[in-house]
Amino acid sequence: MFLRARTAALMAISVLAGVSFCGADRPIMVGLVLDDLTQEEREPLRAYLTKAMGQRVNVVAPDSYSETVARLADGSYDFACLGALMYVRAHARYGVIPLVQRMVDRQFHSVFITSASTSIHSLRDLKGKQFAFGDIDSASAHLMPYLELKQAGIDPETDLEVRYSGSHPATAALVESGVVDAGVLDETVFRSLIRGGRLDSRKVRVFYTSKPYIDYVYVARKDVPEAERESFARALLALKEGKDDPSLKILRARKFVVANDEEYANMRRIAKELKMF
Repeated sequence: MFLRARTAALMAISVLAGVSFCGADRPIMVGLVLDDLTQEEREPLRAYLTKAMGQRVNVVAPDSYSETVARLADGSYDFACLGALMYVRAHARYGVIPLVQRMVDRQFHSVFITSASTSIHSLRDLKGKQFAFGDIDSASAHLMPYLELKQAGIDPETDLEVRYSGSHPATAALVESGVVDAGVLDETVFRSLIRGGRLDSRKVRVFYTSKPYIDYVYVARKDVPEAERESFARALLALKEGKDDPSLKILRARKFVVANDEEYANMRRIAKELKMF
């Protein structure tokens, strides 16, 4: 009897140890916004987070916001960067927890771009033109630009020939190549593409910048332990210009600040009014 109990206890300890080992061996998974960078180019950020958190970290950029949310929901991702529209949806449906955001995300902008040679100089000039939004679930590449167009008297459903490119870099490429007359994308991605030589500033120009709005937020899956959430948030909050420039460049950031759900109340209202919630 004693022997059987001792054997059972040892087996239980072995199972728990195996679970613990597997859990510790699994890297922390962080999903970013599709940025046109390679995994090698994201390596400085991965290395920084691994060191700062004291655990192995993988940094990836899925093909869409919906994929990011799906991976948060099924436990594949522990942390992710979500645009404001997907954040309010994911918070309502899956309880994702807002942690931090870049300072720029509190007063964010979308930029409308066109070929340098077109006669498009205002939103009203877009009537009848071919136009590219980005990801259909993006605040900066769909929701807020859609609102701006409506406010300018342009109905995207009837006044434009609309297509969805799926990403900010793809929109920029469509405009640069002349496949569409104009498009809209995240201001930080636009600047990053220009600086990195992935977009020719001689071929495209910004003809309209949106009004400011709140956008991206870094979130945690709701069942990520609090200590791990705090460790990830601290790592981003600790990034400093002049010291962590390689990581900040990848994140298109200068400084991170604490985020909270109340800041997104207006985004929820707009999304509901435009039937995108």
